[in-house]
Amino acid sequence: MPSLPARRRGNDVQRWDPLRDLADIRDQMDRLFEDTLGRSFGDQVWSPPVDIEEQDDAWIVEADVPGAKRDDVTIELHDGELAIHGEVKETERVGILRRRTRRTGRFEYRVTLPRDLDPDAVEANLNDGVLRVRLPKPERSKPRRIEVQG
Repeated sequence: MPSLPARRRGNDVQRWDPLRDLADIRDQMDRLFEDTLGRSFGDQVWSPPVDIEEQDDAWIVEADVPGAKRDDVTIELHDGELAIHGEVKETERVGILRRRTRRTGRFEYRVTLPRDLDPDAVEANLNDGVLRVRLPKPERSKPRRIEVQG
C-alpha cells in the first residue's frame, strides 16, 4: 500500500495531511477577512434556516436559532408580514478561540403570510434552539366541507 508523501518542516519530517492544509487555508482566509473588513463578517445580520408548514387551522413557522435566549428574540406581525429578529450573543471565552463555525450576532427573517391573521392569537415558544411560531387561521379561511344537494 502506498504511503502519503512526507513534508519536511525544519528538521522534522511529517506525513502530509491534505485536510489539515485545507483547514489551515480556511483559517488564514478567515483571519484575512477579519483583518480587512474588521469583524464585519461576524457582525452582519444573518437569516436562520426556517420551515413553514400550512395546516388546516394554522401556519407553523419553525426557525433554528441555537444559542438564542427567549428575551433576545422579537416577533412581529404586521399586515401579513411576520418578522423574527434577535441576537445570539457570543460566549465569553477564557482560552484562545482556535476555530469558529457557530453563528453569533444579529439575525432576521421575514415572510409574507395571508393578511387576515390575528396578531393577538399568535403563539411562540423557544425550545432546544428551535423557535416555533403558530399563527392560527381565522375561521373564514379554514377549509369547510360543502354538502352537495340534489
